[in-house]
Amino acid sequence: MHQTVLLYLACILAGFALANIPTSSVITAGIATFFQIIGGIAVIVFSLTILYLGVKTLLDK
Repeated sequence: MHQTVLLYLACILAGFALANIPTSSVITAGIATFFQIIGGIAVIVFSLTILYLGVKTLLDK
């Protein structure tokens, strides 16, 4: 289970990386906005998953 939580933490970091991609000649403003939305959704989903696992672990004991 600890490996799963570490994987979820890595996914949260990847979501933050997607949300903070700077615009350049390759990545336009529209693509950057799309990546910000996807990154935000990833951060929210995996954060809620980690919170769920934490609460589930606390209530099992």
